[in-house]
Parts: sequence; structure tokens; C-alpha cells
Amino acid sequence: MSNFGITVLGTASAVPIADRNPSAQVLNVHGRLFLIDCGEGTQQQFRRFHQSFLKVEAIFISHIHGDHCLGIFGLLSTMAMYGRTAPLSIFAPRSFGPVLKFYMSYFGEDLSYQVEHVALDAKEPKEIYRSGELVVSAFPLNHKIECFGFRFCYKERYSYAYCSDTAPFPELAQWVKDVDILYHEATYTRAFADKAGPRFHSVTDDAARCALEAGARKLVIGHYSSRIRDISQFESECKEIFDNTVAANDGDVFEIC
Repeated sequence: MSNFGITVLGTASAVPIADRNPSAQVLNVHGRLFLIDCGEGTQQQFRRFHQSFLKVEAIFISHIHGDHCLGIFGLLSTMAMYGRTAPLSIFAPRSFGPVLKFYMSYFGEDLSYQVEHVALDAKEPKEIYRSGELVVSAFPLNHKIECFGFRFCYKERYSYAYCSDTAPFPELAQWVKDVDILYHEATYTRAFADKAGPRFHSVTDDAARCALEAGARKLVIGHYSSRIRDISQFESECKEIFDNTVAANDGDVFEIC
């Protein structure tokens, strides 16, 4: 069993493809699970990669674009069907509030547990959750809508940072400084760099430079555009700047300690 590690459930961007689901990851801390983003089909990925619905202690949603949150309705309902009784906190932008309210108004009466939305509000890294030896901080990203990244620190010695949809900005490398594993979106390769700016996304070079400037131990990339099916292009471009880069596939597991 992992002491502290990540299972990647989805590596696609806005459009899911046959072998890639939208964004979702599970952080495992000694068998305690924490879900990061919840794109469409996340509960199917739970099944596929042998994750427990009932062991999820909290959910962290970066923003409310569909490829990061549309799986939440099915997941919440399935947790109830499995008899969950433990309260569930969802850390998400304020804009998630009406989304959850809609779900609860139509489907919430059958839930067997309490769901709490903890609205994120941070202009710089801010602690939002602490449980045992796990501390979670949130920080703002540079996207079209309000969007947050997360840093998970375990035993004050090990850390994992999740940077979903974002255009590059100077403070980010400092906010994820010295992280053991940095997950950074790399939606586009250099050939499609003209697409990144207007959409507030990153290209391979942006992710690699952030990892290099932060002094990260490893860079994991994902959130690939459906225009590019050969992900080795993403990895090779990043490696030119930051050698210890892995282009993630759905189902990949990364052990932090």
C-alpha cells in the first residue's frame, strides 16, 4: 500500500477520447483517499483502476469547467448507493455552490451523508485542510475563470502539487518550490502554441520551465489536447528543458514516498 502517492484517472483535456478520460486524480495517504478534480466518467475510472468510493475523505475541484467537475453528480450518487454515511467536504471555487445546489435540489434527498462545499478564496498559497500528517494548501492559477491549484504536504517532508488549467505566470514556480512531484498541465505542444494564450493554457515549455524554476524533483504532465494523439511529443519537448518528465497515461501511479 502506498504511503503517499497519486493514481492518475484522466489525462484528456476538454474532449475525452477512447483511451483518455478528462481530469481526475486520486491521492492515496496510507489508504485514505483524496480526489482531485472529477471530470466526466470519473466513477468509471474508479472501477477500472480499483479505487474505493467509500474511502474518499475529501474532494478538491480546481474549477468548474466541465472536464474538471461533470463527474461529480454520478460519483456522489454512487457513494450513497454504497451506503456512505461519513460527511464529505468538497473544496471548490465559490462558483461550484450553484452546481452543488442544483444537484441537491433534484437528487440530494436520497443521499445518506452530508455534503459540505468549502468555498476557496486565496490570492496566494493558503492552508485549506489539515488531517493528521496531511496538510493541503490552495493557490490561484491563471485561467479564464476562477481556478485553483493544490499542494499536498505529508509529514512536512513530502509534497505533491497539482496545477491544472493555467497560463504561465511568475509566482507559480515559487508557490510549488521544491515539490517532490509537480503535476502541470501541458495542453499543447510547441506546434500549437498559438492556441494556448487565448485559452489560458500551457504548452510543454511552460510546464517544464515551471518545474525547473521550482526545483521540482519530478514533472508529470497531462491534460493533452485531442489534436495530438502521440503523447511522446509532449514528453520529449519537456525533457529538453526538464529531463525528469513523465507524460502521464490514465491509470499511471506515482509514488511520492
